[in-house]
Amino acid sequence: ELLRDDFISAAKRAQKAGFDGVEIHGAHGYMICQFLSSRTNSRTDIYGGSFKNRIRILLEIIQGIRISCGDNFLLGLRLSPERFGLKLQEIKSLCELLIDDGALDFLDMSLWDSFKLPNELDYRDKDLLSHFADLDRGLLKLTVAGKIMTSEDVCKVLDAGVDFVTIGRAGILHYDYPDRVINESDFKPVKLPVSREYLAAQALSPKFISYMDNWDGFVED
Repeated sequence: ELLRDDFISAAKRAQKAGFDGVEIHGAHGYMICQFLSSRTNSRTDIYGGSFKNRIRILLEIIQGIRISCGDNFLLGLRLSPERFGLKLQEIKSLCELLIDDGALDFLDMSLWDSFKLPNELDYRDKDLLSHFADLDRGLLKLTVAGKIMTSEDVCKVLDAGVDFVTIGRAGILHYDYPDRVINESDFKPVKLPVSREYLAAQALSPKFISYMDNWDGFVED
């Protein structure tokens, strides 16, 4: 209950501070992801075991935020579709359930690589992106992240039926990335690694630059 209520309280604080919405982080092996995974969730109560039980805490968090913050508060969810002990079909089933539920405004699928095939051999009839872009989403918006770097990459993702793209490294490398992509059809980001001086010129703080030192091949030695 404390974990669930902490997520809900954080959303309420964000709303009070003036934010238009929040995104629940259920990906990358963090706490919610650990509940979703049959490999890491070893609980024997109503929050462990079956798929229905492993998704329970997430559904309670979503419902709690929606009730506490109202229908006009944007609510999204980031999920990993594989790795971390997750199974692709379970995550697709979860997405379909969330679509039918109607409490979310958008899904953010962290694909790691938006152009790869699924890790599970049984689902390689199409690329990982299409497994989610092909879902009948109704009013729910879909965004994806993962190695979207060039203008061509952005177009490929949007042409697949995704509503908007989520960027990480490209936005770090170019503070004006959206404008560059819109105005330059052949835009490609600067090659890695880059200098600390370059990152400072992109408005990264010294602490952020130190953090980026932990990313292999990103900052020059």
